[in-house]
Amino acid sequence: MLLALETGRLTLRRIGLDDDAFVLGLLNEPSFLLHIGDKGVRTREDARRYIADGPLASYERFGFGLWLVQRKDGGEAIGICGLLKREWLEDVDLGFALRPEFWGRGYAFEAASAVLACAREQLGLRRIVAVTSLDNTPSIQLLAKLGFRFERIARFTDGGPELRLFALEA
Repeated sequence: MLLALETGRLTLRRIGLDDDAFVLGLLNEPSFLLHIGDKGVRTREDARRYIADGPLASYERFGFGLWLVQRKDGGEAIGICGLLKREWLEDVDLGFALRPEFWGRGYAFEAASAVLACAREQLGLRRIVAVTSLDNTPSIQLLAKLGFRFERIARFTDGGPELRLFALEA
């Protein structure tokens, strides 16, 4: 896996344990809790554990994972974007979340486009999926703009919420 990706305005890099304060804040944003879910991250120690068990473990196991998205202008962290291999999904999944103050500026599209190009060109992935909550209209619109097509509504885990599944075929 590449250590970083760059776009015109953004750098995407591996998340490290020292990104714990940012991850703590992002995972507790009301929009994250509503549309992605409560990861039980309440302290910086919880955030370090989330980073170690999530992104860092994914980098080692699969060669990809979530990346920290930073603005080139000033280096400010604005979100996460990357690829996930969830136990309950057959395919690799595109995941993204930005701090709300950065919504509507094209950053999510820019970051996700870079991740998808890497997935195809560097990792050779031909099918990538994405899931959203049923009413997450901004993410649904972003996935459509990226070329994803709606496949179905499903409940992927026992007792879990119904989610929309989208797919992108290369």
